[in-house]
Order: sequence, then structure tokens, then C-alpha cells
Amino acid sequence: MTLDIQSVRSQFPGLKDGFIFGDNAGGSQVVEDVIARISDYLSTSNVQLGAQYTVSKLSTARVDLGATYTAALVNASPTEIIFGPSSTALVISISRAIDKDILDGEEIIITGEHESNVGPWKKLVAARKNIEMKIWPHTPISDSSSNPYAVALQIDALLPLITSKTRLIAFPAASNLLGADGHVKEVIAKAREVAKERGARKLEFIVDCVAYTPHRLINVKDWDVDYAFFSYYKLYGPHVATMYVRQAALQGSLSSLAHHFLPVAGKAYMLQPGGPGYESVYAITGVLPYLLSLSDSKPSIAFDEATATITNTSEITSALVEAYQKIAKHETEVLVTPLIKYLRSKYEQGVRIVGDDAFPVNPGRFPTISFVVVGTKEPAGDKIVKYLDATEKIGIRNGHMYAYTLVESLKPAIDLDDGVVRVSFIHYNTAEEVEIFIEELDRAIDGAVS
Repeated sequence: MTLDIQSVRSQFPGLKDGFIFGDNAGGSQVVEDVIARISDYLSTSNVQLGAQYTVSKLSTARVDLGATYTAALVNASPTEIIFGPSSTALVISISRAIDKDILDGEEIIITGEHESNVGPWKKLVAARKNIEMKIWPHTPISDSSSNPYAVALQIDALLPLITSKTRLIAFPAASNLLGADGHVKEVIAKAREVAKERGARKLEFIVDCVAYTPHRLINVKDWDVDYAFFSYYKLYGPHVATMYVRQAALQGSLSSLAHHFLPVAGKAYMLQPGGPGYESVYAITGVLPYLLSLSDSKPSIAFDEATATITNTSEITSALVEAYQKIAKHETEVLVTPLIKYLRSKYEQGVRIVGDDAFPVNPGRFPTISFVVVGTKEPAGDKIVKYLDATEKIGIRNGHMYAYTLVESLKPAIDLDDGVVRVSFIHYNTAEEVEIFIEELDRAIDGAVS
């Protein structure tokens, strides 16, 4: 069960010049079929939706297909899928729509992770003043005592925060800075159990899957999650975001944000105060076929136009499971293992991995790897990134990655402007690229500490 890496790379026009993209957690390259669909939509169906003439019917059907394909990807119903310009915008919409269903005295638990699933809840609590916010803290990983930056969100730090007043828990399926699997199913199951024991009125979960979806398969039904979102521009698509909203939440937790005269109560569209970018929503229908092409079976999508449904969902799900197993194997063996091994070898020069630094690497370790260099006269992050950029063949970044509260909480404290150095690979990165990257990174680190 191995990826055909040359076949993979041939489907991404942006990879053809040999540049090593190491900032994929900030945005991936785009599949060729996605680009073609944007052009096709704008060339042949760029009209307003919902009219009775032929081209408008085509446009409407194409945009509806975006929800259908996304639902097949995450194991949901198309009626539970919404779109927006960004993940942050979608969470802001949910924070507005849920406001009336959070009672005075109730609590929201957040983390210090990516601000898209943090900032909107901070603002809601600040506006309400009569609801409480708690922070699920990052805590040291027990087997990494020599590295104070080896931290993670661990469930033992969450459960004591849950009380009879806990209403919402917002956390990530994966960290965009630590590269850690959030163990969503386990967290939700245990938190629901504790909340029930403590008499919580209603507990819902909103999960940030932006840094998860490129590496592992979402299954919202298996997770028992209420809201889950990700950005397609980090999953080989255009700059558009999507969110799963459980049907029960649509009918019982949320108020409409749409125009007052629209009959959308209890429907996903009530969370879209305006139409998303239609060409982008249609273009994302190129992502699911690409993922299916990574499986051995490579099934076509059987779509019944009369009912507007996919009729071979079981076959598609099986192929997606296989595709993501191949992705995980490639990432662990080819991308994560050599890079973690190298960074650990630089311990004496002050390199500290931020997050899980275990070796052999854990299976939940994604190829989003951050580090700092301690003991230097000046912060090393900018120097390292600029050195690599000067090679004209490698791009990574440094900073807080919008996980500002997490970086701020690290001890010993680091320079917040310089932040951490992050390399984020993805399944289209190769063993050869990792080898070249490590060679150049070694020179960059040597220069930063000299």
C-alpha cells in the first residue's frame, strides 16, 4: 500500500518547477482538475443561481454538487454542509447563530490553538459578559522531560474543566503548529460522559479540522461531533471553507443569519448570510475524485441526476479510507521520520522540537513540525527562513502561525515576533525533497548559531 508519488505530483501544476513547498499548512498546491473547473464554471455557467433558465439551472446544479461531494468526503448529508470565505468566517457565523442558545452562567471551553476556533468565542464571551470562558491548556508530554517545548493538548487536562454549566467545547482535530492528532472521537466520547455525570444541560463540540484534513480522513458521524470545519485551500482546492453542522443543531441550537424573508429555518442555508464564491464551490468537486485516484480501486463517482445523490457512497468511503492510509504511511515513513530524527540530532546546538519529539515517531505525528533554537544571541527563526529562501528552492515560515496563545504560553518564553520555525510537508513531498531540505536546513542552523 504505497503512493505512486510521480502520479501524485503530475496532478499538481505548481510542482513542476522543482520548488520545495514546505509551508503546506498555510495552503497546499491545487489539483489540476480543480483549476480546470474554475475556468469551466466562469466560462460556461457564470450566472446567478435559482432562476428558471437553462444556464442558471446548470449553475445551481454545479454549486449544489459542492455540498454533495463534501458530504461524501466527511460522511455527512449534503443538507448539513455550508460554505464561506474562510474557516474563521464560518466560526464567526456559528458564534452569532448560537448566541441565544447559550444561557447566562454557562461556559465555553477553548484552547490556545489556531485563532479561527478561538477568537470568535473570545468575542462572544466579551460581548455577553455573563458566560464564562475556560482554557484547555497544553501540558508537558510525559516522556519528553528534557524538552520543555514538548507539549500537547491532553484529555486529562480537559476533563476537570467540565461542569454542569459547560455548553460548548472548541478544539482542533490537529494542531497547525504542533502537528499532533487531536484524538477527536476519544475526546468527545469522554467529555460527553463526564458532562452527563455532572449534569450539563447541553454540550456541543466544534472541531477545527483545517490542519487535519490533508493528513487523515474526517468521519463526523463516527466522531459524534456537532460542528466540524476545514479550508479547501489547504486540501488542494481554492480559497473557500466548509463546515459540517449536525441536523439537530440546525433545528435546535442555531438562529438564522439569512435574510428574514427566506424560508430557511432549520436548513444549512440559514447560516450563509450571503452566497459563497460559486466558482470555488464548484471547483472543489475536483478534490474528491483526486483523493479517490490515490486508492487502488479508483472508483468513479456514481451520481444520480434525478435525485441529485451519490449512489455508491459505500464504495467511495472504502476508497477514501485506503487513500488516507497510503497518505499516512508515506507521511510517517518518508516525511516525518527523517525530519524528526535530524532535528533531534541537533539538540546540542540548541534545537528543540515544539510538540511531540518522540522517536520512533508516533503514528499520530503529522508532517507539520515546528522547532526553536535556544541559546542564540538573537532569535534564529528569521535567519533560518531567509537562508532557505535565498537558495531559491525552499519555502517554509516562522512566527506564531495564528496559534498566538499557544506560542505565548511556551516556557521558557520565546520571542513572539520570531516565533517558531515550521516546516509543513504533505503527501506530495518526496524523499528527495526531504533530503535536500535537511541538507540546507543544517547549513541554516549552523549559520544561525555561529
